[in-house]
This record gives sequence, structure tokens and C-alpha cells, in this order.
Amino acid sequence: MDARAIIARLRRHEVPGADELTWFAQGLADGSVSDAQAGAFAMGVCMGRLGPEGRAALTLAMRDTGDVLSWDFDGPVIDKHSTGGVGDCVSLVLAPALAECGAYVPMISGRGLGHTGGTLDKMEAIPGVTTQLGPDRLAQVVRDTGAAIVGATARIAPADKRLYAIRDVTATVESLDLITASILSKKLAASPDALVLDVKLGSGAFMKSVEEARALARALTETANAAGCRTSALITDMSQPLAPSLGNALEVGEVMRVLTSGRADDPLTQLSAELGGVLLADAGLAPDAASGADLIRAIIADGRAADRFGRMIAAVGGPVQFVENWQRFLPEATVIREVPARASGYVTAIDGEALGLAVVALGGGRQVESDTVDPSVGLSRVIRLGAPVSAGTPLATIHAARQEAAEAAEATLRAAITIGAEPVAAPPLIHERITP
Repeated sequence: MDARAIIARLRRHEVPGADELTWFAQGLADGSVSDAQAGAFAMGVCMGRLGPEGRAALTLAMRDTGDVLSWDFDGPVIDKHSTGGVGDCVSLVLAPALAECGAYVPMISGRGLGHTGGTLDKMEAIPGVTTQLGPDRLAQVVRDTGAAIVGATARIAPADKRLYAIRDVTATVESLDLITASILSKKLAASPDALVLDVKLGSGAFMKSVEEARALARALTETANAAGCRTSALITDMSQPLAPSLGNALEVGEVMRVLTSGRADDPLTQLSAELGGVLLADAGLAPDAASGADLIRAIIADGRAADRFGRMIAAVGGPVQFVENWQRFLPEATVIREVPARASGYVTAIDGEALGLAVVALGGGRQVESDTVDPSVGLSRVIRLGAPVSAGTPLATIHAARQEAAEAAEATLRAAITIGAEPVAAPPLIHERITP
């Protein structure tokens, strides 16, 4: 085959066949396709459409350029993926809760991207934790504890790693077909029996409109189900941070408060239960999603999820007594200051993306891939949509390494939170459910 012929087909708005897409994906992985050809391919896909069959073919082709994991467990293997938001630390709550239900959860996660926090960075805020495990060690940890949250090795979907870097510099990141193939080539490499997708919608998400979020959710679920993995999606709200903290150690603190106090009305608890309920039903571990959600809530409330989390953390190098003494282990910033409101009214809008970028600027994320992340910095006690405020009411607390960084974050924070004269109703946590 010839890369030029495949690119020419895309230029004519034709969909390459599965064998052509397989050949091109392998060329991405082994280097026989040049950067120029990869960029032209990405632009061709972006300017046209692969359609459901082409999208599924590209996804599986990219998955199969690397290792496809296999398991020998006595229960179903299940997984969850979020498209990214702020204050979104659901994975750390959900993985141990699902394991307590009899599932096995080898969760291959990522680092921070743009304004959104990364699950691996949150895990690594816990001293001693390693998120890079080889396949044999990963299987052992999951067998022993039921769950592990780890990073992808270089042998997981290497075609995606190459194509993603090309997309980043060729303005082709936003292609629905390429987003779908990128996400699912890595997730399906872990060979889950069931998968739930948390597609975020709102100011703190990549998808700002319900039409965009719905299109992505449908593309992901259709492709994953076509590949043989039972997959459902929830379109969930990100018009404000999910948890009231943004930043790696601060979000781990929110996770521990939920796991150790069983706060049933907390949005983090609610969303973890809803996503977990769908997964348990799809995996045959609950009769329906509502029953599964109730089971997740009970496991969080009575402390079983916290115990399981502690075992998972210890198995990947973290402190043995982390659950009992988490406040002592998590790093703290040197500068901590509240930001008081200057006027009275109600919180009518929150720019979640701006808040996320403020955390990145504090050092809590990466502006370039080589940046070192400071796990202690971020925002906490972020006020909620619809909350009444008067002059002096704290809008949030800033955690920074230096005073000048805190001052810059305060300016961003004030601009990101809108205070109006009339109260607004907070949007629902879950906008839509998309099932097979």
C-alpha cells in the first residue's frame, strides 16, 4: 500500500478501507509513515468524515499497533473514562468502590491536558505512589486489590501517541473521528468487559455545547460497542467544578473526605454512584443502574471503599496508613489565602476553564510536557453556582508557592466568578444518558 493513495482518498472525501487504515496505523507506529504524511492524514480525516465503520476500523487498527492486555480474573473487568473537567476526581472514588463490588478495575489514565487535571498527577500527589507498572505487576496489583490506576506504557497504542503529537501541531485535535480513535484505542487495549464514559459539558469542559457533547458521546459509545465492549455514556455537567477543590493534593483531600465521611449529598459522591451504577448493571453485577448506584453509595457510606482505596494505594508504593492519616501525608502550599467577594448578590456563572488555567499557572499543571507539577498548589472551597454572597464572603482559597503567584491567581479567580443581582438555579448533574 501507499500512504499517498490513502491520503488522496481522504482528499476526495472517500473513506479508506479497514485494511488501508490498519496499514496506515502500523506505519504511524513503526515510523514508515512520515510526519508530513501523518499530518496530511489527520487533516484529511478532519476535513471529511470516516463515519461509524471507518471510525471503528481506525480505532481497532490503532489499538492493535501495541499490546492488548488479557486477564485471568474471577470477575468482570470494567473501566471508566472522563473527557476532562475541573475538580473531577471521580476515578479515585469509583475504582475502589467498584472493586468492592466484585469487579476488577485496571484503570489506565492520563496526565493533565490543557486546563483539566490529570488522574495520574493526583495519584502521584500521594508520597511514594508509582503509576508506571509493567503488565505483570499491573495484573498482580489488580488481582490482589481489585483496582489500580496507572499510566499507559509505551506499548499501549503507540500509533495514537504518534498521531496525537502530530494533531497537536496541525490544528486537527478537534476531529470527532480522531478524538474517538484516540480515547478508545487506549481504553480498549485494556480489554474491559464494560466501559462507562463521562462526557463533560460546560464552561470547565472541552465540549461547551450540548450538541458537541452528544455527538462525542454517541461516537464513542457506537464505536466501543461495535468493537465488542459494552459501553454506555453519561453527559454530565461541568458548568462549575465538580469538587470544590482544584489541584492535585487538594483534590485527593476531597476524595478522602468523601471516602471517610460518606457525604451522600456531595456531587462527587452522586456522580461516582451514577457512573458506577451504570457500569455494575452493564457488567451483570447489579440488576439495573439504579440498584448499582445504591450499592456504590452504601459502599462509600460504610467505609468499605475507603478501606479498598487504602489497600490500592499501599500496593503501588503509597503509605500503608494513608487512609487513617491522609492529612499528614499530603503536601501543603506555603501561601494560603482567601479571596473575599467585593459585592453582594448571587453567583450566576463560573468560568471553569479559567479556574483550571489558574491552577496550571500556579504550577499545578503543565504548560509544556516537560514542566514539573507542584502537587500542593491550587484552589479550595470554591463557591458554588447560585450561592448568595455579601461583601467579604470567601469565593475560594488560593494555595500557592509564592505571594506573586497567589496575587495573579486572585485576579483570574475574580474574573472567572460572576456575581449578579438575581439568583440562578444550578444545572442538573446529569444532562443525558446514552445506552447501547
